[in-house]
Amino acid sequence: MHFPVYFEIGSQKILLHTIMEPLGIFIGFRYFLFLRKKQGDGIESSQRIWIIIGAIFGALIGSRLVGGFEDPKALFAAKYPLLYLYQNKTVVGGFLGGLIGVELVKKIIGEKKSSGDLFTFPLLLALIIGRIGCFSMGIQEETYGIPTNAFTGMDLGDGIPRHPVVLYEIIFLLALWFTMIQVENKYTLAEGGRFKIFMIAYLFFRFLLDFIKPHYTYSFGLSTIQVVCLLGLIYYGAFIMQPKKLILPTHA
Repeated sequence: MHFPVYFEIGSQKILLHTIMEPLGIFIGFRYFLFLRKKQGDGIESSQRIWIIIGAIFGALIGSRLVGGFEDPKALFAAKYPLLYLYQNKTVVGGFLGGLIGVELVKKIIGEKKSSGDLFTFPLLLALIIGRIGCFSMGIQEETYGIPTNAFTGMDLGDGIPRHPVVLYEIIFLLALWFTMIQVENKYTLAEGGRFKIFMIAYLFFRFLLDFIKPHYTYSFGLSTIQVVCLLGLIYYGAFIMQPKKLILPTHA
């Protein structure tokens, strides 16, 4: 397999990643609309629109800020720091930024109900599709792992066997999706429980995954993404320490 992967349309060559990222967003949103129609929504349409707007802008800002600060030295050395921030993004920052954006909007509009459950599976689907695009870039995008002699090592374009961390993440996301369905078949989740379980699991996974990715490391041994993941896990600390707040007593 040669990286990066291109998709040919006639005489034109387009990066597969260029197609998969917007495709993931489009399919994920369509899946959200399908689930909303099928399962119903406890939040009024007018309120839901504002929540989506808050999620979009929060995710945009969060993904760029965390992505830009993944390498502080490069950011501060950049001739155009704002352009550097715009050109760098990360999913972890997008998720947490979107969460902050949603919570701020809900306070403004006075919405008390949890709004994340309906987004959870569409987010998983969009992320899986988008990660296929990330994998297709090989080492041309900073979503590859450190060199390894493990049997999972792959040549991602530079002749060096590396951890295919994007494939690890796709496998994790599929396993998480399957596990969450099984949990919901056996237990009743509290309102917002599905989304919180997803966020806790993903933040914990990404914290561990960064140990096998090349990155700028602070003096205390962690990367920017790992610090942000820890902050997110602290935010959800009460639910981590008391799972009963997420999973209610078994139903028949």
